[in-house]
Amino acid sequence: MIVNLKTLSLGVVLASFVLSGCSSITMLRTKEMRAVGDDVIAKNDSAYKALSAENAALRAELDSVKAQLDASAVAQKRLQAEVTVLSNRMSEETVRRDTRQEEIIYRLDLLLGKSDKILAKKVVVNNGVASAVMEPDANAEKMIEAETMFNAAHSDYHRGEYKLAYNGFKQVYELVKKGEMAEGALYWMSLCLMEANQPAKAKTLLTNLVDSNPQGMKACSGMFKLATIYGNECNLDRKKQYLQMILSNNTCASTPELEQAAISLQEMLDFKSPDGRSATEICREQMR
Repeated sequence: MIVNLKTLSLGVVLASFVLSGCSSITMLRTKEMRAVGDDVIAKNDSAYKALSAENAALRAELDSVKAQLDASAVAQKRLQAEVTVLSNRMSEETVRRDTRQEEIIYRLDLLLGKSDKILAKKVVVNNGVASAVMEPDANAEKMIEAETMFNAAHSDYHRGEYKLAYNGFKQVYELVKKGEMAEGALYWMSLCLMEANQPAKAKTLLTNLVDSNPQGMKACSGMFKLATIYGNECNLDRKKQYLQMILSNNTCASTPELEQAAISLQEMLDFKSPDGRSATEICREQMR
């Protein structure tokens, strides 16, 4: 009985030693696993911080590029606006210059016409008696009246009295109905309408003028004004059509409109938008 108790006690002691050893081994392994886990976590944290820093740098770079693109777009719009303003100023200056030039030419024509009338007088000397005989001219009185009204309308136009000038030119046209003075009256009526911000009516008059007198003295000026109106309306196909008509019209060969049409047409052909949009799209956007 005593032997059995000793044996049992010895077994318990041995079991305790075995269990104690196993517990120590388990604790060591747990510490090792924790150490490995902490190392992995540390490495992951380091990698995450590195990736975060890299992402932040990329985001900053993207923001910088976006800011540059936005600044470039703003600069492009500003440049387009400046070009539009300059183009409008050039067009206005061209109109003023053409108007002044046409007035000078018209006054020269009047002077030449008066000279022709003076030369048309025939002096006949018979038995020492001189008598002046005028060539018959049934329309002389009417033409003098038309010239007077035309000059008055010119003065009204240059004073900015466009409605008054329009009515004056209209009276001239209704009086003479055909010929160079009638063409001039129609042309100036259209200019009055343009100044009064009525481009549609001006376009109708100019179209009639060009279609009925394609070789007339105001045909080239009329076609260029039509090209200008269609350009302002962003109808660039029609603008191009009238510019080409000027270049192909022999009557325009020695006129200022020929050079202006050539320059304008070349600008249209050379136009390239940096963002791929057409000139018509850009024009319509600027009109909004």
